[in-house]
Amino acid sequence: RRVSLGREQKLQNRNDVFVSCSDTLSACRLRSKMLAKQLDRVDMEIEREEEAGNVTAVSRLQAMSSRLCTELEREKELELRIALTLKENLVEMWQVETEQGKYNILREQLQKEEEELQMQYQEEREVRIWKEKITALQAEGRRRTQEKREEEAQKEYEEKNKKLLEDAKRNHEKAVSFLRQSMARIHEKNAKEEVKAQEHMERRIQAVLSLKTSITSNRERLQTLQVLNKAKALEAKKEEMKMKEAILAKGGNVIREIFLHKRQQEHEKKKEAFRELQKSRKMEIVSRILQEKAYIHKQKKSQSPTKAIKARVIFSCIFKTCVLSPKSWRSPSVCSLAGEGAAPQGESSEDIPQDVLWESDDEDTERDETLLVPEFPGLWSRQYDLHKVPKAEDPTRLAVRAMRKKTAEKKMEELQTGILHKQIVPGREHKGCAFHSKPSCIHFKDFDVGQIYKKKILLTNASYSVNYCRLVGISECLKDFISVHFDPPGKVSSGMSCEFLVTFKPTVNEGLEGEVMFMAQTGPFSVPLKCTVKTCILALDKELIDFGSLVVGETISRPISLTNSGALGTRFR
Repeated sequence: RRVSLGREQKLQNRNDVFVSCSDTLSACRLRSKMLAKQLDRVDMEIEREEEAGNVTAVSRLQAMSSRLCTELEREKELELRIALTLKENLVEMWQVETEQGKYNILREQLQKEEEELQMQYQEEREVRIWKEKITALQAEGRRRTQEKREEEAQKEYEEKNKKLLEDAKRNHEKAVSFLRQSMARIHEKNAKEEVKAQEHMERRIQAVLSLKTSITSNRERLQTLQVLNKAKALEAKKEEMKMKEAILAKGGNVIREIFLHKRQQEHEKKKEAFRELQKSRKMEIVSRILQEKAYIHKQKKSQSPTKAIKARVIFSCIFKTCVLSPKSWRSPSVCSLAGEGAAPQGESSEDIPQDVLWESDDEDTERDETLLVPEFPGLWSRQYDLHKVPKAEDPTRLAVRAMRKKTAEKKMEELQTGILHKQIVPGREHKGCAFHSKPSCIHFKDFDVGQIYKKKILLTNASYSVNYCRLVGISECLKDFISVHFDPPGKVSSGMSCEFLVTFKPTVNEGLEGEVMFMAQTGPFSVPLKCTVKTCILALDKELIDFGSLVVGETISRPISLTNSGALGTRFR
């Protein structure tokens, strides 16, 4: 089909070219005829002018005649070329027509095939339309079934919601009724607890009042005891002076006799204290037994008879072991006696109300088994002979040891209470800080947040004699970042040292300043502490650039070094 179309197009182009060439050929022939006529006319005019003898007109006409002859020749040449092209076009047209005759049969076959193809396309279109109608009908059926299912599901959902609402209403009504019952029970319970709390508060108030009366009576007794102690101390001094005079008069060893006398007095005091302790323990045991009896009396209603019998057996065993053999029993712990409101020494347990001896059932149940197991095993079962006196040593050595011990205890008490003493040695008195630290300043520099830094610091006793040192604390701003580990070394001789550890845990990138504070026998002192962040420290090696003397036109260069001695990098220009 494409070949036939191309040939038809070519034939049409040839026809157009042939028509245009024939038109130009006819036009060319017309121009040549006109030029021949003009040439004949010019020849006639030339003959006429020659006869007339007009030379100028003749020359002009001759020139025109030559020009017309050239044009005529050109036109004839053009006519020949056009005629030649016409012949060629005619030949080509004849060839195209012969070829077209050959392809007419093919064109007819092509038309038939096109008609058949159109028919096939039409049939396929009808089949496709029929299939689309079937699919549309199927989709419509599916849509209707889906709508029916959705309607059924909606109905089921509404029914379920209706049932759920009904169930929720019933459950709500039940919950409201249960809540009312529980609220009524809670109100009753709160009312009972309020009544119990009020009773407990009344018991506490009574206990406080009884404690107040006992404190006032004990204060009066303490004042009288202090007066008696002062009088006894005066009498003891007088007796000691008399005893010294009597020993000197006899020519005996005064120090040894006084030491033995004091030892005898201390022994008697210990015996008296032991007796008082036994009395107080007996009173505590009796108060505990009364407390347990009150607890059993309260729990009789809820407990079975067998438990009550077991409790009686336990209390009888405790009473036998504690009252009949007090040496093998331990005293109750101080905390338990303080919490139970035990009676002070010198008062009988009968004067204390039973409500003070116990406060709650839970506390009493925890204390049921405290009487059976000692708090410190073996402490009270150890047999100790109070009348046994160790073998006598050298009295002078004992006296020196006792004096040293007393002076050391006195110094420690003064150091703890903050009493300061001047250190005076023959010829001079120590002034200034008693301890020197090495290094003199605790400096944590260029730290990173999140790391841990530790430093050991050495403290040297720079005073003239033995000194003591203890840690007081650190500055308030350092407590979140600095911790100090210092074990007090006790006596530190002059020139000797001790060390402590400082730990720094930075959590903020900021500089800190403070001090670690100590207390010595001669007064307080502190070690400064600094924490500095990373910085950049830029410095030039020259302050003045001196080029010296130079000649005009000369070039001199001097190097300059810029140094960053800090730990933080920086840009510069």
